[in-house]
Amino acid sequence: MNKRLSSVFSRTASLFLTGAAAIAFQGIVVQMASGHSLTVTAAAACQNGVAVINYTATSWDQIDTAGSNPEIDILFNGVKVDSQPFTLATNPANQFSGQKPAPSGTNSVDVTAVAVGTWLDSFPAGQTSTVSVSIPSDCAPGTGRFTGGGKQVIAGSVTITKGFEVDCDLHQPSNNMEINWFDLGEHHFHLESFTSAVCTLVGDPTPPKAPVNKIVGTGTGKLDGVDGYNLIFTLIDNGEPGAGVDEAGFLIFAGSPPPPGSGVVLNVPLSFVTTGNIQAHVDQR
Repeated sequence: MNKRLSSVFSRTASLFLTGAAAIAFQGIVVQMASGHSLTVTAAAACQNGVAVINYTATSWDQIDTAGSNPEIDILFNGVKVDSQPFTLATNPANQFSGQKPAPSGTNSVDVTAVAVGTWLDSFPAGQTSTVSVSIPSDCAPGTGRFTGGGKQVIAGSVTITKGFEVDCDLHQPSNNMEINWFDLGEHHFHLESFTSAVCTLVGDPTPPKAPVNKIVGTGTGKLDGVDGYNLIFTLIDNGEPGAGVDEAGFLIFAGSPPPPGSGVVLNVPLSFVTTGNIQAHVDQR
């Protein structure tokens, strides 16, 4: 073969290989552009004086098994803290949530979801999603307690009465809360289990002096003698005389928290108490 023919052959071969590589590359791009992916959302909060991270991982497809995966790992700054599947059996489908203590000694955490398992339609694993969250540095220790009672008028029509003693460290058996109201009938909520509390100092509760003046808590209990109801409440002691300055809010519901839950039976937005007092104390236990 002379040099001229050799040169033409080389250029032709080079173009053929370049075209083949382009086709192969396009094939890779198409594969990577597939919908197979996942997302993670996360937020940090204080709970019982400790910083925790709440997270939710969600599949790209929440309708059928193509978006299901046998193993999705959750990592905090590269360290695995949880592993759960995406499955249609959950509600919502192909999604899960969790809560873990935040790593100590850091102001922010990268929360990463990793698709470790092969997707159920045989698509390969390896997809990731990461979000950074700031860690609160002012989580109050679980010291202090709240007592009080009185009335609260909602929208000028519904009046609730309540009485309570709740400890920031969930210490039993001193925790109790009773809430009564009349709305197309008389209703009574009794706290059976006090499940979480976050206490902070956001104002001046004096007198007397206390290390905290706000509590956000959750619990479960009975409504009109029937089990299966949840409570989220906020109490704030803004000092004396209590009425007109202290604040309280209550949400009682059945099922999952709204939204999307629809089982709300009492919703009292955070507002000033009408009578009575909310009192923060030093925990004497």
